[in-house]
Amino acid sequence: MSNQEASENNKNNKGESLLKGTLILTVAGIVVKVIGSLNWIFVSRILGGEGIGLYQMAFPIYFFALSVSTAGVPVAISIITAERVALKDILGAKRVFKVSMSLMFMTGIIFSLLTYFGAQWLIDFHFIRDARAYWSVVALAPAIFFVTLLASSRGYLQGWQRMTPTAVSQIVEQIFRVVTMIMFASLFLPYGLDYAAAGASLGAFAGAVTGLIVLVYFHWKLEKDIVSEFGHELKPLPDTEKTSNWGIIKRIFALSLPVSAASIMLPVVSNLDLAIVPQRLEVAGYSVNEATELFGYLTGMAVPLVNLATIITASLAVSLVPAISKARALQDAKLVFSQTASGIRISNAVCFPAFVVVFVLATPIASLIYNAPNAGPAIMVSAVSIVLLGLHQVSTAVLQGLGHPSIPMVNMIVAAVAKVILNWTLVAKPWLGIMGAAWATAADMGVAAVINMFFIYKYIGYRMEIPQLLKTIVASVFMAASVWYFYDYTLAAWGSNVISTFGACLLGCVVYLAVLLLIGGMMEEDMARIPMIGRFGIKAMHKLGVYKG
Repeated sequence: MSNQEASENNKNNKGESLLKGTLILTVAGIVVKVIGSLNWIFVSRILGGEGIGLYQMAFPIYFFALSVSTAGVPVAISIITAERVALKDILGAKRVFKVSMSLMFMTGIIFSLLTYFGAQWLIDFHFIRDARAYWSVVALAPAIFFVTLLASSRGYLQGWQRMTPTAVSQIVEQIFRVVTMIMFASLFLPYGLDYAAAGASLGAFAGAVTGLIVLVYFHWKLEKDIVSEFGHELKPLPDTEKTSNWGIIKRIFALSLPVSAASIMLPVVSNLDLAIVPQRLEVAGYSVNEATELFGYLTGMAVPLVNLATIITASLAVSLVPAISKARALQDAKLVFSQTASGIRISNAVCFPAFVVVFVLATPIASLIYNAPNAGPAIMVSAVSIVLLGLHQVSTAVLQGLGHPSIPMVNMIVAAVAKVILNWTLVAKPWLGIMGAAWATAADMGVAAVINMFFIYKYIGYRMEIPQLLKTIVASVFMAASVWYFYDYTLAAWGSNVISTFGACLLGCVVYLAVLLLIGGMMEEDMARIPMIGRFGIKAMHKLGVYKG
């Protein structure tokens, strides 16, 4: 009986550990995104649209090199390490870490050197249209080396079921990155925008170094725990002798390639934007400087707002994958269907009001946050991407939970092709310009989401609930009217963009929720799935008598 109780306790503890780890990483991800989004408020005010454009021309190169050198590696290392730890093969786990660190050390050096020495080549061959972005690329090169070491270190600690080191290092890394970006961008601004953008690029290096320092502490703490549990004398298991260093490396590659293929698509699309959008803006009649500034409006101002607006759906996607996966394992088709339907409804319910705010108040928000009212048109069109990105995130999570992770990857490729065609066609039209690129980005998300939804229908028979969608749209229309009227009225009365913008947002949210609840657009089970605020919202709705029981 005691053995049975012990077994149950172990299961419970394991479940609590998994839940705790998931929660820690999710909260850390939200904090990092919020800090990163707020960072652009300050950096954009320092660099302006043109300076942000120079930084954004360099960053896709760094992002691509980083993705190629590290994508999927933490997952692979964590899997192999967890296998060794489960078998009590502590020496084997340590060996995996040493081999992976050696591999990442070499990979990091190679890609750092390629980025450093390839910077001028990228400009000479006009892959980067503005030569002033050279110093930004050079400044980002050293960060690649340290981030590859971060990837290996985080994967190893995750293999020990230690998620706190990853979460803490991510937050510390982001804080130091932001502080360094703001500080050096300000210090180098008197020497020119090219040097100021390079100063902002140094933030990646500072963040990676400090993040690695944090992980060194957690490695030291892990070693102490290993000695405490297993003692100083560690003996290899019989099967560890059979696995060579090359065998470990091949296993890492075999596990990381599927994840890497999906991760690399993001920087590939960013680099395609970098290669096409500024060039086609020049075709539309803009100068190199004007094209750089407009590119900065889209990638450095509009896109971060879209990402900020979809934080909740990103968190929802994280929680939806295991829920769908568990229901599928139980062969509970009804539960899979209901969870999918609920996830899509929540995505629409959250993203539509965010779309309304950004669309209606695009220019006031651009003035308030970035001090760049000319970014308004790009932000207004990009608002469409909020709804489509939210749907893409949730539908991707559903397909992953259903055991079809390769489908979203293929859909991303198809959507990227559509985006390239639209970028080439629309951006060159003078009456569209950078708004054409914003429409292409929205189409990118939309095509991927629609194809995802097709495969969801194919596998579980779910299709978008039109009556529920119409209720959300009706509530959004009322919200848009109230936001537009309140902003215009208060701006004319008080002349304060700050008061008018915040007041319009607050009133709009109240109107949206009131109308949505009044017409039955938010179900109780949907609110229960909303991260953080759902539980409190249900209690409030019960007190108000909206939900019964």
